[in-house]
Amino acid sequence: MTRIAARRRRWPWIVLIVVVVLLVPIAIIVVPILTHESSGQSSQQLVDGEWPLSVTAEGDDGRTRTLTLAGENGEPIDTEALVRGERVVVTGTGYDGTQGVYVAVCVIPETSADKPGPCIGGVPSQQQENVAEGTVQWAPSNWINADWAWRLFGARSYDDTATGTFTAYLELGDPLGEDADCITNECGIFTRNDHTALNDRVQDVYVPVQFTE
Repeated sequence: MTRIAARRRRWPWIVLIVVVVLLVPIAIIVVPILTHESSGQSSQQLVDGEWPLSVTAEGDDGRTRTLTLAGENGEPIDTEALVRGERVVVTGTGYDGTQGVYVAVCVIPETSADKPGPCIGGVPSQQQENVAEGTVQWAPSNWINADWAWRLFGARSYDDTATGTFTAYLELGDPLGEDADCITNECGIFTRNDHTALNDRVQDVYVPVQFTE
């Protein structure tokens, strides 16, 4: 009877430990999402009619972000005549490395207060099977996040979290796909905060692009 009583007394502690083990990781992920406050807007300025390969934006948070496009081997690309399947290397610096970003071709919103989108490729995913470490994974959209928890779900880390420097590898999807129409609409290769800060527009930076039909 003594052993049975001892076992019964241990069960509540075992349950408590299991609950803590389950809830702590969830809290680490969920609490920052629920408590995040907007840092403002990116305040990016573009000149109509220009097709730059690099843009800079001085955000309301005091950070100066730079977004640059290049071809697969570093060569210049024609952003007025992109084609499906073309590979584009996107580099950024000056971003908030504590906050994740999506990188994708998105429809330019009507105002800077609106979230860019829809985007070609939908929600980014980098998960691929049997990929050797260090191998470049090309996808229609990329997800950059330095948090170890989100990297388990396919996010790529920043190259340098302190300076907010990253590299994304886009293999352009269908401009007339289900996710977005970038033939009829004006689009750009965007960065925007990931799902952990969906309503924060401070990292909305883009290079305008156009597809050939």
